[in-house]
Amino acid sequence: MTNPSRSKRPYLIRAMHEWMGDNGHTPHIVVDASIDGVNVPREHIKDGKIILNISDTAAHNLKLTNDGASFRARFSGVPFDVWVPMRSVLGIYARETGQGMIFSHDAEIASGQRVDPGDDVEAPRKRAHLKVVK
Repeated sequence: MTNPSRSKRPYLIRAMHEWMGDNGHTPHIVVDASIDGVNVPREHIKDGKIILNISDTAAHNLKLTNDGASFRARFSGVPFDVWVPMRSVLGIYARETGQGMIFSHDAEIASGQRVDPGDDVEAPRKRAHLKVVK
């Protein structure tokens, strides 16, 4: 009997968060607020999603675990304890460059495409552009 493999999503999010911080960029996550367990200020949700700044200066006591992301942040000056399950994170990107990863709801596929927070965060699937070299 084989064990199901763990999701790559939390590992990729932690790696991208570290990479963005090391490069002086501001990491943001796009969260599907309709997923059970998401605890964010409802008044800041737009079209069922919320974008959260998870930089060290904005997200106090940030913890990125395999289960979720938790931190304390201010929204319109009011402190709020945020919890988002990892499965609700649709993407992570750097505010300054738009570079990041988009995650699919139904698969553990990541993309190195630029993310425009105004766009739908689901990435179109493209054919691989690899070829056999002899």
